[in-house]
Amino acid sequence: MDGNKVGNRTVRWGVLATGGIAERFTSDLRGLEGAEVVAVASRTEASARAFADRFGIPRAYGDWAGLFADAEVDVVYVATPHHAHREAAGRALEAGKAVLCEKAFTLNSGEAEELVGIARDRGLFLMEAMWMYCNPLIRRLAELVRDGAIGEVRTVQADFGLAGPFGPGHRLRDPAVGGGALLDLGVYPVSFAQLLLGEPSAVQAHALLSPEGVDLNTGMLLGWESGASALLSCSIVADTPLTASVTGTEGRIDVPRGFFFPERFTLVRNGGAEPEEFVNADDPHALRHEAAEVMRCLRAGEKESPLVPLEGTLAVMRTLDAVRERVGVRYPREAGTVPPPAVAGRAEPVVTPA
Repeated sequence: MDGNKVGNRTVRWGVLATGGIAERFTSDLRGLEGAEVVAVASRTEASARAFADRFGIPRAYGDWAGLFADAEVDVVYVATPHHAHREAAGRALEAGKAVLCEKAFTLNSGEAEELVGIARDRGLFLMEAMWMYCNPLIRRLAELVRDGAIGEVRTVQADFGLAGPFGPGHRLRDPAVGGGALLDLGVYPVSFAQLLLGEPSAVQAHALLSPEGVDLNTGMLLGWESGASALLSCSIVADTPLTASVTGTEGRIDVPRGFFFPERFTLVRNGGAEPEEFVNADDPHALRHEAAEVMRCLRAGEKESPLVPLEGTLAVMRTLDAVRERVGVRYPREAGTVPPPAVAGRAEPVVTPA
């Protein structure tokens, strides 16, 4: 079955992996009209079967191949840790399936380009699961910025940090699985800034590294030729405010804690006008918005989403590569590979060992 030809019928999902994000996504799919989860796969049959029993899924596979070969699966949701995204999403695409792949999209931009190439060569739908971009309130915020509600953007600030503690055995401390704050958490503030400003022309970064060689606490300063800048941070050793703000020549937008799934934000215009508050009456925590966008695209025959375009995903991955290059984080399977391309305004790594 061609996963890109669903017409107006129910879209049949296959879920790959059984962790926490897969549970949340599957739970939201169950309440989404026109969606059905028909299969789940894990590396063990016991895990797949337990997940299937919990959510009433008819088929469970103890390996990925079974899911990819399932003729009744239209689209595969890849919820593995990000070090496995290249293999999992690539195999799904090669099997002719449409794919929604969790973020960070891959370990690096090279792997991301490979996935985009496979999808485009085969005429298949592919999208990063950047649910923030599909959130109705974030879409409204971006629309206001594009329409000039705050004038020309001059600064963006955003942070995402968790206090942990995450011990040496935790996946967030494991270089082999792409551990560290940047790919798990930093992808959000970077994606937020690039949603509003595009790909930066300059990248600087500073990080505290763990003994294992992953970033525990990272600060980023991104710059654009327009003169705009973004001050961003991520951490797995500090509970940061999780807020964002965008300041322009004519005003400012403030997003409170949980900026990547906001319930509200405030627009403050220069000149003393009363602040305007925008509220999302819908459930802002739901992952169903990204699922609904995937289904809309499949029914329309679109190969990528205008809300989460592949070029935007590639641009974010290039920025994450540049940050890692500057702070000295390289994952084991990247050993011997060509370093990421230089970005204008690069700075030498500034690293404080743990």
